[in-house]
Amino acid sequence: MTILVTGATGNIGSQVIQHLVNRGADVRALVRDPSKANVPAEVSVVKGDFLDVDSLRTAFDGVSTLFLLNAVVPDEFTQALIALNVARSAGIERIVYLSVIHADVYVNVPHFAGKFSVERMIEQMGMHATILRPAYFIQNDLTIKDAITGYGVYPMPVGDKGLAMIDVRDIAEIAALELLRREQAAQPLPLDRINLVGPEILTGAGIAAIWSDVLGRQINYGGGDTAAFEQNLKQFMPSWMAYDMRVMGERFLTDGMLPEGGNVERLTTLLGRPLRSYRNFASETAASA
Repeated sequence: MTILVTGATGNIGSQVIQHLVNRGADVRALVRDPSKANVPAEVSVVKGDFLDVDSLRTAFDGVSTLFLLNAVVPDEFTQALIALNVARSAGIERIVYLSVIHADVYVNVPHFAGKFSVERMIEQMGMHATILRPAYFIQNDLTIKDAITGYGVYPMPVGDKGLAMIDVRDIAEIAALELLRREQAAQPLPLDRINLVGPEILTGAGIAAIWSDVLGRQINYGGGDTAAFEQNLKQFMPSWMAYDMRVMGERFLTDGMLPEGGNVERLTTLLGRPLRSYRNFASETAASA
């Protein structure tokens, strides 16, 4: 019985693998370049690409449970559909798919809409899967650390509706636990959706206040201008992705990204501990600067 982890060298995938190994699972990692794969010695590595169908067929052979994580790329939707179709043909009936919270609400945000369409495929084809729906990753804010510490501004367009940001370490641990639950079940388990949220609702002003407290100086929230946000992002990412992020930011401002009743309690029970807070992340980031 083998668990295949895609996105294996990324921030979440690598942590999922470590959690699985720590719990004694038989793990296989799908990577584009095995020579660059830094995985535990117990993990078998297989070369593959989502757009190379034959490589997926080889990678999926003998796999019992699949962790599907697709990067935000222009053909993310196509990659996910190919992977799921190949998995189905390979007889894999235990799947954990990393989607995004409110994928059915943020319908004009490209990568949200793509993930929601993947969810629809999973549901309509009767696949046995857990769909994990994480809110905004706390660690995304590492990309704007210099703006916070150097210019005294928190620039993300979070708004005042609030986001239930979640630490990627919690995402990875929950994903590993859910993979093991499905892997160890006597029969494939029914479809389930889990919102992955943090322990609190965070606003732009609230996050700036946390940074002010942690750094001991005034940090201001300045993230309401989504046009400026897009222009800044274009300095270090493709224009299509910067636009995608801008549209997402606009939905932050109008809709927020809020949990449903019982989400925090369910995750706390699943982990057996409290969820990590944004203040914890800010304190760790400041201490490591």
